[in-house]
Amino acid sequence: MLTISQLFIYPIKSLGGIALTTAQLTDRGLQHDRRWMLIDDDNRFLSQREHAQMALFKLEILADALKVTYTTDGSTINIPFVPLKDDLLDVTIWDDTCTGQLVSDAVDAWFTVKLGIPTRLVYMPDATHRAADPRYTTQGTIASFADAYPALLIGQASLNDLNTRLAEKLPMNRFRPNIVFTGGEPYSEDLMNHITINGVDMYGVKLCARCVMTTINQETIAKSKEPLKTLAGYRRKGAKILFGQNLAFNSNEIISVGDELAVHSTHTEERFFVNDATASAV
Repeated sequence: MLTISQLFIYPIKSLGGIALTTAQLTDRGLQHDRRWMLIDDDNRFLSQREHAQMALFKLEILADALKVTYTTDGSTINIPFVPLKDDLLDVTIWDDTCTGQLVSDAVDAWFTVKLGIPTRLVYMPDATHRAADPRYTTQGTIASFADAYPALLIGQASLNDLNTRLAEKLPMNRFRPNIVFTGGEPYSEDLMNHITINGVDMYGVKLCARCVMTTINQETIAKSKEPLKTLAGYRRKGAKILFGQNLAFNSNEIISVGDELAVHSTHTEERFFVNDATASAV
């Protein structure tokens, strides 16, 4: 049996994640996941890819706010769920442009000081419908400020297999999944097409291409060549190194750690098969 073992959200894109036991689903992913985002002077998103220091901001959910702690000096700030400003502006995530709402001058000033670069925080209001990649999802599928899709699924067996190939084992937080499951063979998530969790229909739409963020220690921001160096040896397809499956869904139901993950159909398209690893998962 496949069982949900961990749930995570990352309320502010590229900052620390929060582990949950129960997650409310929404029309664009898990509730609060990537609904906030830091931007630069050009209204473009900020990421650990260029600013590894962002990993040092850890988050908690309070009754009416996010609490952000900068672990370097222990300072904190609360970010209200309802922005204090009404200003709307176009913001850029990769090739997408959508509407974000400024949150608070005080919050902007705090992040600017901590990061040492001009920074503003924006929120994605409910009225903003940012389309997921239409090449791989059905019309009407939307995403938050995540890179492209509502959620990311990874099997614990896949990380366990990777760790047998590494000199130093890595934690799951290097890969920033939303849903982790136990059971099954390594990389079995690659071929998952239609799945259900607690009766919620979800669809695997695209394998996740990994970047240098996976090489950043989320506690110390130390960088290394791993895991990309090792993954490139057996998880490369074309120019991409693949680990995890992007999911699409639209639900207001709840999923929890301990729920069963049921697989109703698997992919047969060539793009979902990665070297020998996927073949062994069939």
